[in-house]
Amino acid sequence: MTIGTLAPEAENKKIRKREVSDENAPLLPKSQETDGEFHEFNGASFSGAVFNLSTTVIGAGIMGLPACVKKLGMVPGLLAIILTALLTGKSIEFMIRFSRAGKLSSYGNLMGDAFGKYGKALIETCVVVANVGILIVYMIIIGDVISGTASSKIHHSGILEGWFGVHWWTGRTFVLVFTTLAVFAPLVSLKRIDSLRFTSAFSIGLAVVFLIIAVGISIFKLISGGIGMPRLFPIITDVASVFDLFTVTPVVMSAYICHYNVHNIDNELEDSSWMPGVVRTSLTLCSSVYVLTSFFTFLLFGEGTLDDVLANFDANLGIPFGSVLNDIVRISYAAHLVLVFPVVFYGLRVNIDGLIFTSSRRPLVADNFRFASITIGLVVSIFLGANFIPSIWDIFQFTGATAAACVGFICPAAITLRDKYNIATKTDRILAVLMIILAVLSNAVAIYSDAIALIKKNQT
Repeated sequence: MTIGTLAPEAENKKIRKREVSDENAPLLPKSQETDGEFHEFNGASFSGAVFNLSTTVIGAGIMGLPACVKKLGMVPGLLAIILTALLTGKSIEFMIRFSRAGKLSSYGNLMGDAFGKYGKALIETCVVVANVGILIVYMIIIGDVISGTASSKIHHSGILEGWFGVHWWTGRTFVLVFTTLAVFAPLVSLKRIDSLRFTSAFSIGLAVVFLIIAVGISIFKLISGGIGMPRLFPIITDVASVFDLFTVTPVVMSAYICHYNVHNIDNELEDSSWMPGVVRTSLTLCSSVYVLTSFFTFLLFGEGTLDDVLANFDANLGIPFGSVLNDIVRISYAAHLVLVFPVVFYGLRVNIDGLIFTSSRRPLVADNFRFASITIGLVVSIFLGANFIPSIWDIFQFTGATAAACVGFICPAAITLRDKYNIATKTDRILAVLMIILAVLSNAVAIYSDAIALIKKNQT
């Protein structure tokens, strides 16, 4: 069977993917011929797409959002999580609608279509910055959980060190090298994002395990009278305290960034009309996990909720089998991040390829040398960053307030206002303006507040 004989049949299949020009071609065509061997891919399933998009969303957000609820109070905090989910869904809707109108199959090409080569370069740079930062954060957290860390000159034992004591093979360097070579390397070598659907489903399951344990402990302590009434609203004493509330914005926005993988998942779908439903299902699932996790962990730990809620599970919970539950929580979360890593990496690799090899007419997966070079270079860079960057929160604040805001809200809104195909409604334009104002002002205030706090900290 040849490619030529398959072409008419493919055209007749229900709502098959649109044909696009070479520069807009998907990363991996559904049918391809390499090294004399023909491979056919019939398209990703709805459930596989939901798991991959959900895994792109749910990463370190579970860890940081409870602290956001503590800062804002229970009511505004949970509302902020829900509102951000709704805005995320609308921004992705903008992307899909204008991509369909222009027959575009990547975020870079979508921005390029609206704003030229500089627009394309901007969004690809933002995705690279945001994804490199978040993958470094993931690797740091994995090292902290498995091998331990020292915070404020206090050593926190990792899982392996707590179980087996201090050995060379329980140390941070060995753990990260082993994880990189044994887990990350095989998974990031896969050329289809749909190939990660099973690991993505498992990672979502691990996030649910984290949620179930938090809910169970909270209910147990609530029944036994070990939990008081949580604070419902923020504590505001002066102007500085108001500005400080905006520091949650980068964390909340970063928790929903998945836009860089929307086209990658859409390109592989068996039926492209499924994509809006995939987005709605995924965001409903993710926002539910976020809201429930934030509610019950803040209920459980109250004002003692730490910036990294995982650190709260490093102490005595005051319940039967508390140490066992602590270990399960930390292991499940670390394993969850391990499985999230390749999904986020997939979008990073696509965008770094588009940024560097702008003139290449050959799909990335058809060029094994280019594919391997980019993959190895990125993995090594992330590994080095995880070993030499001291604070994950510096990365969170920087990428969340800059690159992530552009990727998730500013650029989709700008594309809508540009409205090259005259398909935006008045409501769309109003919402797009609000998105840009909200993202720019809130993140600017967050950066200012963080800078003031850092200056005061260095002066003491």
